[in-house]
Amino acid sequence: MNRTITDPAQFGRVAVVMGGSSTEREVSLDSGRNVLAALKARGVDAHAIDGIPALLDALRAGHFARVFNILHGQHGGGEDGVLQGALESLHVPYTGSGVLGSALSMDKTRSKRVWQSLGLPTPKFVALPRGADVHAAAAQVGFPLIVKPACEGSSVGVTRVFAEKDLDAAVELAARYPGDLLMETLIEGDELTVGILGREVLPSIHIVPKGAFYDYNAKYVAEDTLYLCPGQEGEAEAELRGLALRAFDALGCSGWGRVDVMRDRAGRNWLLEVNTAPGMTSHSLVPKAAAVAGVDYQALCWRVLETSFREGA
Repeated sequence: MNRTITDPAQFGRVAVVMGGSSTEREVSLDSGRNVLAALKARGVDAHAIDGIPALLDALRAGHFARVFNILHGQHGGGEDGVLQGALESLHVPYTGSGVLGSALSMDKTRSKRVWQSLGLPTPKFVALPRGADVHAAAAQVGFPLIVKPACEGSSVGVTRVFAEKDLDAAVELAARYPGDLLMETLIEGDELTVGILGREVLPSIHIVPKGAFYDYNAKYVAEDTLYLCPGQEGEAEAELRGLALRAFDALGCSGWGRVDVMRDRAGRNWLLEVNTAPGMTSHSLVPKAAAVAGVDYQALCWRVLETSFREGA
């Protein structure tokens, strides 16, 4: 259970780590500026730090008591377990998931293998190491399908592929990013997401982009994406929220996060991925769901910061 904090002084001096060196740097900076302003407005002694090396230098010098991690992505993005391991070794409390939950969630292929082993629904997939026969994999998965980097976020490098002739271009795009690729069945239906805050499951959001799917532009730029919250009603909403929490727990996640799901035209839910440091921009989904649950943006940032008080912290 997370501790409830009433006095901002109890947090001590807080580093809000943002930016970093991943492909999601700009989104992280946007999220971080918003979080920093919200915490300061609530009286928290919070300060911006750009990236992991600067953060570790400041922590070793004793400048901060805890870390609000709003870095996104891998390779300097702070969402892949590397930062979490460093903070554990320095005994510095931080927000969000630990080493295992962060690392597993960042690797979509391994996330799916865990869910599969537990009988949780996730689209059929094939892992694509560099140099793999993508056409053989496509024959196994079947069209339509999605090709994406296995360890990127924010829809970076993702392509929906409806025919064999478009496969090579999709693989070429995904291969621009580090790590292996992932090919999975394209689920056609509703795009849904479920935020988790502590042990509270927030109302789901049904995302209705103007374009074909919820890509980077729809996430961060477009003003015409519709967000319906809650995304489902009655039993369907309860079932979706229950599945999201099971998926989150299965990957060893904690603190807060967001679970992305597709609901097909037959009404079945399919797990896509878990984000362990979700966006906190003006377009972001967890703040929208929290608002519907009666938690405004400043209160949300406070609640997330409370997640840094886990056992013994």
